[in-house]
Amino acid sequence: MKTVVLLAALAVAPLLHAQTQWKLATGYRAESFHTRNVVQFAQDVERASAGALRIEVHPNNALFKLGDIPQAVQDGKAQAGETIMTSLVRDMPIAGADAVPFVVRTYADARRMWELQRPLIDGHFARKGLKALYAVPWPPQGLFSIAPVRSAADFKGTRMRTYNPATVRIAEMLGAAPVDVPMVEVNTALSAGKLDSMITSALTGVENQVWGQIKQYYGINAWFPKNIVFVNQQAFDALPPPVRAAVTQAAQSAEARGWAMSETIADESVGELQRKGIKVERAPAELDAELKRLGERFSREWVQSVGNEANKIFIPYYFQR
Repeated sequence: MKTVVLLAALAVAPLLHAQTQWKLATGYRAESFHTRNVVQFAQDVERASAGALRIEVHPNNALFKLGDIPQAVQDGKAQAGETIMTSLVRDMPIAGADAVPFVVRTYADARRMWELQRPLIDGHFARKGLKALYAVPWPPQGLFSIAPVRSAADFKGTRMRTYNPATVRIAEMLGAAPVDVPMVEVNTALSAGKLDSMITSALTGVENQVWGQIKQYYGINAWFPKNIVFVNQQAFDALPPPVRAAVTQAAQSAEARGWAMSETIADESVGELQRKGIKVERAPAELDAELKRLGERFSREWVQSVGNEANKIFIPYYFQR
């Protein structure tokens, strides 16, 4: 790695007099591990290009709101950006593959999904004048509950926090009443007896200190949503070849580092839940089997809604295990 950086630096040394500056917009706060990884990526690019390319990272919706970032990069108002892939599904349904519930259950599964998904994402991005650099998953979504759960039958007559159409359907399929509650209001709702369970990551549970009423956490790994970092293709093509190589190499390093960070943070968050008195368990066998069947149903519905392109992911995903 040091040799690669040195060679890249030597190759671009004559270009120092023509420094290029990019703006990279992200909607996530500076403390987020995703943003920290983006900042490291920018630093790696500047170092590997010997200063020929400097990337300014603008976190926390400071430059553009999260939902507006892809269009801003496409229009050239920013040269690069980061967003969550599920925000792209209106124009790019295939971007939602990793968020189909109960299909991706481990980080290894998530990696295979991304390897199958990326060529399709690259094609869609190319048609929009964009280029994907790398993608990193958030920690997986687990099940928080105020009472022990062993099967879907335990959800009947309870209330589950929901925040999008997928979580509403999960609640209904499990027999729970869906309750739309913003994450910042969850502890109040729990204290008032308005919620019995919710699906979110252990990291989110730690950040919101949900251990007051919540007693159980089940590692059901419902899905692994990913963030994607991308650039304007024209801006990328305008770079000298050695600088393009520096960006590509830094992106590969950022992807590997980001996946490792995500998994480490997931483990640390689960450990913190345990230290705060929440009982942490794997999904009970009966519940796990029921969730797997739900995943098969969700995947069939998703394939039907997306069409043939979805088969290019799910057929090899299921049959090449």
